[in-house]
Amino acid sequence: MLTVLCETPGRLVAQDRPRPVRQPGEVMLRVKRVGICGTDLHIFTGNQPYLNYPRVMGHEFSGIVEETDPASPLQVGDPAYVMPYLSCGHCIACRQGKTNCCTDIRVLGVHRDGALTELLCVPAGFVHAATGVSLDQAAMLEFLAIGAHAVRRGEIVAGQRVLVAGAGPIGLAVMLFAKLRGASVTALDTRRDRLDFATTHLGVDAAVPVGDGDTDELARLTDNEFFDAVFDATGNAKAMERGFRFIAHGGRYVLVSIVQGAIAFSDPEFHKREATLLSSRNATTEDFETVLAAMRAGQVPDAALATHRLALANLPARFERLLDPAEGVIKAIVEC
Repeated sequence: MLTVLCETPGRLVAQDRPRPVRQPGEVMLRVKRVGICGTDLHIFTGNQPYLNYPRVMGHEFSGIVEETDPASPLQVGDPAYVMPYLSCGHCIACRQGKTNCCTDIRVLGVHRDGALTELLCVPAGFVHAATGVSLDQAAMLEFLAIGAHAVRRGEIVAGQRVLVAGAGPIGLAVMLFAKLRGASVTALDTRRDRLDFATTHLGVDAAVPVGDGDTDELARLTDNEFFDAVFDATGNAKAMERGFRFIAHGGRYVLVSIVQGAIAFSDPEFHKREATLLSSRNATTEDFETVLAAMRAGQVPDAALATHRLALANLPARFERLLDPAEGVIKAIVEC
């Protein structure tokens, strides 16, 4: 079966691998769609802190059930999606239902080989029926669920003012689900095309380009009070540090992106606001279900989000182009 491997940073190779052998308690999926996300781009460029090479990437995916246990609720031929965070089920986080931050988490495509292949076996508890959504939509569930989880972490309610720094796929997902909760959303990014996308397809209330005067504009938009909740989805340490200044008194700061190393902030400024600092990692079953419900209700502009499409066999030759801002990639979908 065709498999695409990230051998070392900057090098993808296509291999012919043997068909996997399904073990009891697993579901074998014929992979149909794989979304390429920032994690995959970071793996390719050598900037993913939790990974060893070589690795088969791909954790946003959907497929068709090829084999399963006789007692499984899934049947051969069923469309399915996968929660790629393989949690242990018994650690301190899992016992609290926080499987997204399991102490022994194994993420497909990061800690173990993922979905850029034709057939993949996954523990049955992480495979779910993709009822009422297309294979394309099912492959986009994961990154959207990360945004839904961040919004839930931020406890966003109608009427609040929300700033999302970073208008990549995860930031766009945060904007979408903050809007669905009735918040007034402002997007902040260096790229005008991403801000235009957020305005056109997500209906954000304001879009502010990073640069001279951006702080004054954010102050003007909020009557100098700034934002009830600030979300960082930039993956940039300096931007993450800068975001602290945009928290309103009594507000919350949710760090969705992750960087290697330390970030710093002014304690007097943070303390006088009685601000709340939160991290947001991955997503849970509840968040996937939130996204599914929104998709079924027609509230997710998935056709607009899927800007690029390519075949698995062509991925080694074309992958590097996905890094080029001139390509205008929001979400690239690989067809297997």
